[in-house]
Amino acid sequence: MSDLAKYAKDNKVKFFLFNFTDLFGVQRAKLVPAEAVGKMQKAGAGFAGFATWLDQTPAHPDILVMPDPNSVIQLPWRPEVAWVAGEPWMNGEPLAQSPRVVLRKMAEKHAAKNMKLMAGVEPEFHLINADGTAVSDPRDTQEKPCYDQAAIMRRLDVIGEICSTMTQLGWGPYQNDHEDANGQFEINWNFNDALTTADQLAFFKFMVKSIAEKHGLRATFMPKPFINLTGNGCHVHLSVWDKSGKTNLFHDAKGELGLSPLAYNFLGGLMHHAAAMAAITNPTVNSYKRINAPRTISGATWSPSSITFGGNNRTHMVRIPDEGRAEYRLPDNAANPYLLLAAILAAGMHGVEEKMDPGKRLDIDMYAEGHTVKDARKLPLNLLDALRNFEADSYLRQALGKDAADGYLKLKHNEWNQYCRHLTQWERDTTLDC
Repeated sequence: MSDLAKYAKDNKVKFFLFNFTDLFGVQRAKLVPAEAVGKMQKAGAGFAGFATWLDQTPAHPDILVMPDPNSVIQLPWRPEVAWVAGEPWMNGEPLAQSPRVVLRKMAEKHAAKNMKLMAGVEPEFHLINADGTAVSDPRDTQEKPCYDQAAIMRRLDVIGEICSTMTQLGWGPYQNDHEDANGQFEINWNFNDALTTADQLAFFKFMVKSIAEKHGLRATFMPKPFINLTGNGCHVHLSVWDKSGKTNLFHDAKGELGLSPLAYNFLGGLMHHAAAMAAITNPTVNSYKRINAPRTISGATWSPSSITFGGNNRTHMVRIPDEGRAEYRLPDNAANPYLLLAAILAAGMHGVEEKMDPGKRLDIDMYAEGHTVKDARKLPLNLLDALRNFEADSYLRQALGKDAADGYLKLKHNEWNQYCRHLTQWERDTTLDC
């Protein structure tokens, strides 16, 4: 699809959401009527960058969001509206700090080397009541609620509509499940190239929240919305293929666990840059309540705390569940979909270029025996540590681009400083009488 005006006519679309995602992963949009979409597709929709999470001032000129017509999605629950991912332009060129621009250019760079990152994501979310105080199903109280058949059937109206919507969109959803926390769900769909998957993940979060609201509920992707329950991860399944998409370069039937040397070099890059990548894969104060959490009601957090990899073992940062792919278990759903996959691509390809060794595979339960591994590097304990690691990683910052990296760090440090100005009840409880 290249002509949005024709798309509107053919599909009876009345409005388009000209969308872009800012540095913090917040989706921004203008509602463009179909009568004006031809003009707006050529000229772009104007936004004030300073009014979003971009590193700009009120003195900057407008950014003009140019839609990518190949990304257009008609909303099945509101078919008179279509969503289209876009990229901000300024002064006649794509905005360098735009997360989608960063990922697209990086993907194009490696495609020229006949390598294409393919990714599938597992975004977990909670269905909660409208005021956000509790899970939406008062009967969802099991100590181990994962795969609870009764609980998922009680939410079939919501989960079923989301899944049916994804089927209608051609995404190929293949399983829905109740996850490890009360009120927590996950929907899996077919993997795709990195940019398509990032667009889908951005739209997925919008879709899930919209459909939940339609049913009088609220969906949250917050990494740790309830301190006693398992948090919301966004595991990423990774493989690198040739540009044609016919050959999986991660696969080697004779290799250890079915992975090629290139795959292990890619993992080496992930391991090498993991502590810095945490600033992007786990980008909020709350993120570190998930990856450094004590045991939850179910008995495990299902989140990594150290930079290790193993076979089909969910206690490590990277799991190798099958031949030809790896699962990166560190990210959470606060991550910007575009920066998340751009950071993975940059780190992994650095490993490929430098033939990095991921180190020894550990076939142990890291939760129970992790203390026996003396040289296992730990993940950051908080957002500030992660930001400092990112600042110190010159390769990763350069790969993402100075504008995006510097802007992200500036805005995230401001966020950390805002958090530090916040007085918690815990501080009053423990320090008032000191």
